[in-house]
Amino acid sequence: MKLVRWDPLQEFVALSNRLNRTINDPFTQRTEDSFGAWAPPVDILERQDHLVIRAEVPGIRKEDMEVWIENGVLTLHGERKEEKDVKDQSAHLMERVYGSFTRSFSLPTTVDATKVTATYKDGVLEVMVPKVETAKPKSVEIKVA
Repeated sequence: MKLVRWDPLQEFVALSNRLNRTINDPFTQRTEDSFGAWAPPVDILERQDHLVIRAEVPGIRKEDMEVWIENGVLTLHGERKEEKDVKDQSAHLMERVYGSFTRSFSLPTTVDATKVTATYKDGVLEVMVPKVETAKPKSVEIKVA
């Protein structure tokens, strides 16, 4: 792994550049290309009997998210809607990204797609994908001959 030195001054330069662009051309709309596509960060953990997939989706209502499995692919889809009161005000800086996202993950054949569950708490969507019985590790007793 290559070590990269963090330069805090570079963060201020990038912020200054964004602010200058906003001041110089306030009517330009920010596009996804300028800041990157909106996709929530995800952690995937493997436990002894299941997989855990956690996605950070703060500010999104449960009704605005979907989770489905099709052909061995788990898909998370949702939409963060822009707050209506912001449109009526004069915003000085808008860094939060709004719109829909989709994240898809190929599942191993060792999981039981029929028993997947999803919970949403404190801005984190957690999907539990249980493994099939044959995929779970089993202890084998050694007998004396």
